[in-house]
Amino acid sequence: MDNIYYSVIEALIFASDEPLPAKEIVNAIKEIDGADIEITVQEIDEAVNMLNEKYDQNGHAFKILRIANGFIYATKPDHAKYVGFLSTEKSKRRLSQAALETLAIIAYKQPITKPELEAIRGVNSDYTLNTLLEKNLITIKGRAETVGRPLLYGTTDEFLKYFGLNNISDLPKPREIEEIMKDEDFQEQKRRIMMNEVEEELEKETNNEGADDEDTIE
Repeated sequence: MDNIYYSVIEALIFASDEPLPAKEIVNAIKEIDGADIEITVQEIDEAVNMLNEKYDQNGHAFKILRIANGFIYATKPDHAKYVGFLSTEKSKRRLSQAALETLAIIAYKQPITKPELEAIRGVNSDYTLNTLLEKNLITIKGRAETVGRPLLYGTTDEFLKYFGLNNISDLPKPREIEEIMKDEDFQEQKRRIMMNEVEEELEKETNNEGADDEDTIE
């Protein structure tokens, strides 16, 4: 592969808002430079490795990640605390504790039916499932071959992007989750999220009270 294509690959990944599959990079190059250009998916993968080595050697704050079977630029984990301090998730992107719990069960048990999910959680999950479907974090995978043929749910590529995973096998193992839960940085992030949720609830209550007061004015 010619050296010029390293910068082309770099430019294509940089310009993409979504994880860019290697096949799409190959197709883009062949569409512009001709179908007879000899470039493969494996060479794209090797080029990404070399680009990341260059970024590490030059001390850059970013690298190319493999997420949802594609490539995307992201800041290095070392800078996560600083970036996270300045930019928190937008409220519409935040997931409630119930949604996170439901999503975790689906991710580890998929494909799973609603009755099976509710048997594990012990509560009705209609609202939470609808929320996750609306956010495109889960999808319907088919129907179970059991009485009533209930719907089967599984995670999506959007789920992989949301949590920064390349594929579902990258989910942490139970032992790793225990270690993460004990991590001080995780505890601090959890505290901030909880504080944000409390502030949002207080703001909603204040707004509702204000609206009620206006309704009582004659």
